[in-house]
Amino acid sequence: MENTISLAQPAEVEKNENSSRITPTSIADEMQRAYLDYAMSVIVSRALPDVRDGLKPVQRRIIYAMHEQGMSATSRYQKCAAVIGEVLKKYHPHGDISVYDALARMAQDFTLRYPLIDGQGNFGSVDGDPPAAMRYTEARLSKIAGELVEDIEKETVSFVPNYSGNYNEPILLPAKIPNLLLNGASGIAVGMATNIAPHNLEEIVGGILHLIETANNIELNKFSSTATTEDLLNFIKGPDFPTGGIIYNQKDVLQTYATGRGRIIARAKVTIEEDKSGRYIIAVTEIPYQVNKANLISKIADLVRDKKVDGISELRDESDMSGIRIAIGLRRDTKPQRILNLLYKHTELQKAFNSNMVSLINNEPKLMNLKTMLEEFIKHRQVVIVKRTEFLLKKAREREHILQGLKIALDHIEEVIKTIRNSKDAETAKGALMAKFGLTEIQAVAILEMQLRRLAALERQKIEDELTNIIKEIKRLKDILSSAQTVMDMIKEELLEIKQKYAEGRKTKVIKGDIHEPEEGELIKKEDVVITLTQTGYIKRLNIETFKKQGRGGKGVKGSELRENDTLDKILISNTHDKILFFTNKGRVYSIRSWEISESSKNSKGTAIINLLNLESQEKVTAVLPLSEKLAGSATPLVMITKLGVVKRVNLAEFENIRSTGIIAIKLSVGDSLEWVHQTTGEDEVTLTTSRGMSIRFKESDVRIMGRVAAGVCGIRLKKDDILVGSAVISSKDKNSKACLLVISNKGYGKKTRLSEYKIQHRGGSGILTYNTNDKVGNIVGAYIVDETSLDLLITSAEGKIIRLGIKEVPTLKRHTRGVRLIRLSEKDKVVSFTTM
Repeated sequence: MENTISLAQPAEVEKNENSSRITPTSIADEMQRAYLDYAMSVIVSRALPDVRDGLKPVQRRIIYAMHEQGMSATSRYQKCAAVIGEVLKKYHPHGDISVYDALARMAQDFTLRYPLIDGQGNFGSVDGDPPAAMRYTEARLSKIAGELVEDIEKETVSFVPNYSGNYNEPILLPAKIPNLLLNGASGIAVGMATNIAPHNLEEIVGGILHLIETANNIELNKFSSTATTEDLLNFIKGPDFPTGGIIYNQKDVLQTYATGRGRIIARAKVTIEEDKSGRYIIAVTEIPYQVNKANLISKIADLVRDKKVDGISELRDESDMSGIRIAIGLRRDTKPQRILNLLYKHTELQKAFNSNMVSLINNEPKLMNLKTMLEEFIKHRQVVIVKRTEFLLKKAREREHILQGLKIALDHIEEVIKTIRNSKDAETAKGALMAKFGLTEIQAVAILEMQLRRLAALERQKIEDELTNIIKEIKRLKDILSSAQTVMDMIKEELLEIKQKYAEGRKTKVIKGDIHEPEEGELIKKEDVVITLTQTGYIKRLNIETFKKQGRGGKGVKGSELRENDTLDKILISNTHDKILFFTNKGRVYSIRSWEISESSKNSKGTAIINLLNLESQEKVTAVLPLSEKLAGSATPLVMITKLGVVKRVNLAEFENIRSTGIIAIKLSVGDSLEWVHQTTGEDEVTLTTSRGMSIRFKESDVRIMGRVAAGVCGIRLKKDDILVGSAVISSKDKNSKACLLVISNKGYGKKTRLSEYKIQHRGGSGILTYNTNDKVGNIVGAYIVDETSLDLLITSAEGKIIRLGIKEVPTLKRHTRGVRLIRLSEKDKVVSFTTM
């Protein structure tokens, strides 16, 4: 069976002179032809820009219509409705809304890198607001748009009849600027689309000049260069979006420029700030190209509502006339970089620009790379300059012809006057002049129209000077037409002039490397800080300068705004980049970085530690150990001590990979809890101190290295009603120095005692007296090893007072003495912890 159907049979056609012939046609062939005609119409007449002037037909018609109406950058604004009416009437017989949308887009500084329309009124916003009605807005051509139409009246481009045949319109504009790359383009045709990014004028001009300097063929319409795409990348760093932002991975840019297709990743410009209350704010000041700001904010709000992004407390649009600013406020316990990475993933704070550099060459769509586009622009400018020169040469020759006729008349003025006077009319006079002096008709008419004032001596001289100058001009124009190099020099000169007039810095930053997901620590300054932890589990990070040094016996400063019935339990010095191990009463260990603890003021309560660690019910942090970056994961030994005096040694490497839910650090017996953890060298000694003033000193080697889940061995034998309150490590340098054991009582008394007064015993004994406790000085709360290099001491009370004083201010006394007052406390207050610096 045939797959075609004839629309008519030849036998049915009546054959006479008045009948029209009907040609049998296949439906498939007719559909194919009609579809191709439609597709090419859309491609050529609507969707794709011309590579030479970078404009679609509607854009070109708008600019030309405004130029014809005299709406230059120096003229007054006129209603957009008048422009649209003119465009519809003469050139573009389509919907007025589509034409107005095109005009409005050319006026938007967030859409075009170099707007071609200077608009007055509401032309839309980056929030997606539509332009006001055309009857309200006014417009004129921008200054740079004038460069597109310059020399159009000099026969530089071809004109064709409009849709009605009543007017003529240009098939393209002369375009002194490479508009296609400066402002980019986007459009969807039939079976193809284009998406070209905007670029920086100074960089594009630099790239074109480099092509000209490395040209190997400068003949008209045959221009080519030996430069490569990699060479052009030295001048053109990448797209320059009007909304700014940051482009990552210049390799993607190179691929796009080399092939015409590519995916360029752009991110918003973001800074992480800190407000007066110590909370972090993610401030967005530039957004990726073609992102709707209102939709972006709405999307962030939806993510917070759906709990896909947790930690955002407030969202504000603080944009104003000075620029974009979106403020994303975070909760105190939130990591800014983690939130930012989630926003990059789920919102258009990070967006890919899918480049597809398709445009028209001789009315044919073609995928072009960067070099081809620039070369086509150079070819276009060669043609424009040649045509402009030919036009000027023609005009100059016409003027020369007339001037030579006038000169002949002036040289024979008496005879010319006599001939004209003796003629009965102008036509007779014209013929007589032509016959007598060998003039052309044009010259004869010019003589007849010559004013009497031209007979004056000065006027005669002006004609002769003008003729001399016009002859020189003709020679110059001929030289241009005879030299392709001169044409190239003129292109270079024009481009340098354009650069000087319109060049400005880049708006979009280009990062050569790939997208880097920075850790939070990369944004945090390395510095020493104070970390405090309360009995009820509130933790905070403080600047070490918060606590100024005071003299012995001072009252201290307020170190924390404590909750009711809460007391400070731990205080330590750490670097912001240290890894901190948190050991709990249940013998488990957790890990976070120091910078993950929110920095707070000295009067704030801090953050509940359960927001940072996945603690179990009734689990409490009892020991905190900061580790420098170089120690994390090493074989350094750790010594653990429990409340019941059990001691265990384990390698630090056992805690290199700690899950977010924690891991076991020591196996505990019923009723016992892990209380202290120390970092040692393997050759240190350990001291254990009880609340009633007993102390034992033994070698750490007395305790063998055990596995992570081992239970440990006995360290000190406790008496009835006594508890272990402190432990310290004596290093090798402490053994050979004037190191002391520093002890402080709960009523604010303390002292230092030389380590030489403590003999080395075997572990498991009852120890010896180190402090004479009674009701006045109270019981011991802790013990530290200090030496002459130790500088300061921080003492914390139950009411939240902290005093910082020099170690040297604490007296060195014998083992059996009571010590001196270090901090003055109220009757209800007591010392709960202290640390050395």
